[in-house]
Amino acid sequence: MSLASEELRYVYAVCRPLDAPLAADLTGVGGVPPRQLAHEGLVALVGPVPERDFAEEPLRRHLEDLDWLSETARAHQRVIAALTSVTCPLPLRLGTVFRDDSGVRAMLTEGADRFRRVLERIDGRVEWGVKVTLESAEPAQEGAARTPAPDKPRSGRDYLRQRRNRQTAQEEGWQRAEAFARNLHEKLSRRADDARLHAPQNSSLSQAPGRNILNAAYLVPRAHSEEFVELVEGTKDDQGDSSDLRVELTGPWAAYSFTADEPGADEPGTGKSAGAGTERPR
Repeated sequence: MSLASEELRYVYAVCRPLDAPLAADLTGVGGVPPRQLAHEGLVALVGPVPERDFAEEPLRRHLEDLDWLSETARAHQRVIAALTSVTCPLPLRLGTVFRDDSGVRAMLTEGADRFRRVLERIDGRVEWGVKVTLESAEPAQEGAARTPAPDKPRSGRDYLRQRRNRQTAQEEGWQRAEAFARNLHEKLSRRADDARLHAPQNSSLSQAPGRNILNAAYLVPRAHSEEFVELVEGTKDDQGDSSDLRVELTGPWAAYSFTADEPGADEPGTGKSAGAGTERPR
């Protein structure tokens, strides 16, 4: 069997023709530099990958190997990040593969209208991610030595009173945190061209302390990104007594959260593989 027949085409993203070259030393999955495949006014960034790893069945097995998956995801994201520095790409799923160049061209032809529609919407824009996390449990433990412990309950009534007071304080803290996150989201949405609310991040999976309240993405014009960042950074002045709130800003990313025609719709350009969903790094 020839070498060519053992290779598949890994597709990273779809974009418009590039006005600037990618870095000469850029490498993708397998350490291979990506190349541009132009077709009908669109460009797919592709690279060769071995069939033994990226055919449907071996890819399914590899996706259960966290080390392999992590290495592949880093290589995939490295290419997307480089592409985002010179254009506004539409990222495809991790593990999007086709048999050959003809399959990639067919994908571009079939999805041309949708690709162009999405590329028009995200043109000149990047994605910023914002999270708000309530760290009430951890600070309470850290401050235990500094804060006098409540008096030991002298009776069942005292115990119930202390418990009720703790619950009231927790509920009030949640209400303040949720109000802060809601107001922040409304403020940031007014400064963005579009916004998406994602499900709160599970702390047991992210290994981040506290409880995630807001997990949102904002589509922001590149030209206005500096003002958007300053707006997020200035939120510390709005927290008041809620010093146990943590606001995190990530980006700029490719517009991962805005590649579907409608919120919740499948993103365009998924390949025939069993790849994981398109998602910006967390």
